[in-house]
Amino acid sequence: MAEVTLFVLYPFPADVDRFNRDYENHLKLLHQEMQIPEQARPYALTRFVEMPPGRPPYYLMFSLPFPSAEALQQAFATPEMQAVAADAARLSSGGAPVILVGVAGA
Repeated sequence: MAEVTLFVLYPFPADVDRFNRDYENHLKLLHQEMQIPEQARPYALTRFVEMPPGRPPYYLMFSLPFPSAEALQQAFATPEMQAVAADAARLSSGGAPVILVGVAGA
């Protein structure tokens, strides 16, 4: 079984400050629902910056590895992860987040 990574790309928000506040609460919800210790960060966050060509289409990328595709599917089947996913869609004021799953080295 190959490790897979869940990626969530958030379009540039209508209100960056509000998105940042809402996203902090979203991470708290993730920790609570998935029983992740508060100080643990099994995920990575990447904020994209504006460059001379203009504002990027995405503002934030969340990535979280799973030991296998089956483990990811099992996690998404839980009511807890569905609540986290619904909250991700709610706070994405720039449009629906893009969800991708990748396999490293594929």
